[in-house]
Amino acid sequence: MMKKVSLDVWIQLLGMIGVIASLVFVGLQMRQSQEIALAAQQTDRMQVFTDIVNAFTEAGIQYGQNFDDGTDPEFTETFNPGINVAHQALWVFENDYLQYSLGLMDENIWEAKLKFMLASFSSCIGRQVFNQRRESLDQRIVELIISVPAANCE
Repeated sequence: MMKKVSLDVWIQLLGMIGVIASLVFVGLQMRQSQEIALAAQQTDRMQVFTDIVNAFTEAGIQYGQNFDDGTDPEFTETFNPGINVAHQALWVFENDYLQYSLGLMDENIWEAKLKFMLASFSSCIGRQVFNQRRESLDQRIVELIISVPAANCE
């Protein structure tokens, strides 16, 4: 025989379900807030690096010149502002990738940026900068860039 469940029990059950749903919602909001904060930190870091390269460019200094150990066959002492621009673009693309992977960038915008990035870093200057900075990049970005053949730069 079935026992009749009192109205108080149903009210308590609905209350507990409401509390659990609220906690899940708050947890999801906290996670989203953390992702947005991480993306903002990355954007701030990117801005610092692009500002540094701007200062180098304004002074007529090649960014990365002081990092050469003499073993890079692509290294040249001639100032080329395009190399500095490529360094800046790589930081911007790295930031864009993070924004996209966190779901903070529209798919259509990402696709347009990705096409430009792949074209830029298959060029001679772009590939030179990519090769110089490859070890410091997110492996997923490295895989994207090497998926496109480099220009013949000899």
